[in-house]
Amino acid sequence: MIADKVRAIWCRELQRDNVSADDNFFALGGQSVILAKIQGAFIEELGVEVPVDQMLLNPTPASISAYIESLGAVNR
Repeated sequence: MIADKVRAIWCRELQRDNVSADDNFFALGGQSVILAKIQGAFIEELGVEVPVDQMLLNPTPASISAYIESLGAVNR
C-alpha cells in the first residue's frame, strides 16, 4: 500500500519512530534537504517523481499518498 510506504519513508528520513497519516512534514521538522531525500526515495522505492510544489501542497502522508495514487503509481 502506497500510504504505508510513504509513512515508512518519512519515518526514515525524518528519523522518527512513527509518523501518522495526518502529521505535517514541516511540523515534524522537515526542511529542504529532507524533502529532497524523500523525493529521491519516492523515485527509487515507488517509481514516481513528485514535484516540489506537490510536496509543499500535500504536507501530510495522507495527502501526498493520495496525490501519488492519483498518478496511477504502481505498488512496488
